[in-house]
Amino acid sequence: MERTELISQLKKQIVVFLNLQSVNPEDIKNDELLFGEGLGLDSIDSLELIVLLSREYGIVIEDPKEGRKILVDINTMADYIEQNRTK
Repeated sequence: MERTELISQLKKQIVVFLNLQSVNPEDIKNDELLFGEGLGLDSIDSLELIVLLSREYGIVIEDPKEGRKILVDINTMADYIEQNRTK
């Protein structure tokens, strides 16, 4: 899968998995922070994103510290998926 396709798919999945009704996938910037002042996600959303990575890409994140390094923004998630996906 090409990187631009992966990023587009990832944005769509985030909107659907997290039920972000007021956000369109194309509105999410690749370098926008997912948590805090960026997209405004919270700790429950981080758990949902970890489930998304497991279901869709076969990536298991067991260490919360690792999760914080991965779930920074779309670019960081895409990089991690490209390097670690099993599906």
